[in-house]
Amino acid sequence: MGAAIDAGAVEDVYARKLDVLNRGLSGYSTDWAMPVFKQCLATTRDQENVPKIRLLTIWFGANDACIWPSPQHVSLTKFASNLRDWVDLVHSPDSRYHSPTTRIILISPPPVNTYQRRADLESRSPPQSLDRHFETTRKYAEAVRDVAQEKHVGFTDVWTALWEAAGKGEQSLSQFLYDGLHLNREGYQLMYKELVKTIRETYPDVHFDNLPTAFPPWLDHVDKAA
Repeated sequence: MGAAIDAGAVEDVYARKLDVLNRGLSGYSTDWAMPVFKQCLATTRDQENVPKIRLLTIWFGANDACIWPSPQHVSLTKFASNLRDWVDLVHSPDSRYHSPTTRIILISPPPVNTYQRRADLESRSPPQSLDRHFETTRKYAEAVRDVAQEKHVGFTDVWTALWEAAGKGEQSLSQFLYDGLHLNREGYQLMYKELVKTIRETYPDVHFDNLPTAFPPWLDHVDKAA
């Protein structure tokens, strides 16, 4: 839920084990995404008749961290509150969407390469001003970490992973970002690696290596036919 993960890679490792549904919402902030989020969840009344969500990833922050007065901007306090509300929506016994067996992973936004981002925006017609700050996005990434710790759910630190892989140099982030904001192929590969690490360490029971296949391998059919 949120920014699009590398769904192809995740679908590949979870094939015939779990169905992967990607609900990427381009440009959305947490304020705008809450109504959509509720539509993706089954109420407690309906949960017996629909597939259960085993693992839920929530990846927001890059748009909330836009510079005010951008319409995408959500204050840091409100952003953290929205994340708490989302976790509670799933894990609180008082919620009509309560699903205690659903594992949740909060994912931090990646760092912003303001040099690359400014160049991209100024090249547009008409030119646009820089809409994000490096340090501001860092604070939103830290807020995701803090909420994950507070709510005792998984946390994938994309911000730190990319920052360290870039040698802690803002302009070096261009090897992972194609426009200073969105991940390129290398960035998604690193993000995927960190997500799988979080699943393995925090929720090993839903790691793909520990799940049985839903249907037998095709060779089983050959053996039975013989």
